[in-house]
Amino acid sequence: MSILAIAGGVGGAKLAAGLAQALPEGALTVAVNTGDDFEHMGLTICPDLDSVTYALAGLNNREQGWGVTGESWAFMEMTRKLGGEGWFNLGDRDLATHVLRTQRLRQVSLSQVTAELTGALGIRQKVVPMSDDPVRTIIATDEGDLAFQDYFVRRQCKPVFHAMRFDGAEKARISEGFAQALADPALEAIIFCPSNPMLSIEPVLSVPGVRDALAARRVPAVALSPFIAGQAVKGPAAKIMGELGLGTTPAALAACYTGLIDGLMVDKADDGPIEGIITRASDTLMRDDADQIRVAREMLAFAQDLAR
Repeated sequence: MSILAIAGGVGGAKLAAGLAQALPEGALTVAVNTGDDFEHMGLTICPDLDSVTYALAGLNNREQGWGVTGESWAFMEMTRKLGGEGWFNLGDRDLATHVLRTQRLRQVSLSQVTAELTGALGIRQKVVPMSDDPVRTIIATDEGDLAFQDYFVRRQCKPVFHAMRFDGAEKARISEGFAQALADPALEAIIFCPSNPMLSIEPVLSVPGVRDALAARRVPAVALSPFIAGQAVKGPAAKIMGELGLGTTPAALAACYTGLIDGLMVDKADDGPIEGIITRASDTLMRDDADQIRVAREMLAFAQDLAR
């Protein structure tokens, strides 16, 4: 048995954590967006990989939605006191991940570093980057082009979103772990986590070969909506979809996954038919571990029903 999940951001990390607990050890591969990655203060920062890793390890800070629980901020306090850049917070515990990753990347690939870090944290499912090659999301806004973290963190998503591009995508290669999961003869389902379809999923699809492989899938593919009653559970997905004129209805979300999914799970508040796609409604809000596991099991059951 093998399940492939595609994830990015806080919502994606929550469902990935639920799937990791609902599935047998080693049955899950989580392919993670790296379009958010950037170099900061000499360190390679991989926000989505870290969100997924911390969630699967039970270390994620649930109150703020990112970073490590029980965090302290002495490093940032001293950085600001010394006149350094303070717009992107690096917690003291989180900093260890970035330092070790940056050191290891001088010798090995991002996939290898990720495997080492997840293994050290006791994670028994596979977490893989979408690519070992750098792909960087650039946002076109009413204030000009902004690097992803400038838009997302420094400017708090305030500029109007016009379009995006993925620098380096044309030369990027799908990571070996991601490719193996897609080709695994034991693969039973592909699950798109409730991640921002523009900022978290589209970068993954920009890697050459990924979209074609997903479109040619031989197993059911299902997505979980990140919206409840037209609003994003967390993050700027609703704002962006609105600024692009797409809307936040289940039909609008399904259109983002045209040719890639067979089914879409929506919240009960959004229940209703969508032409050309099978839908299922549930309570999709993941408040705690129990909710994460429940929603994960419902997604797996949805995929199994479609396979029949």
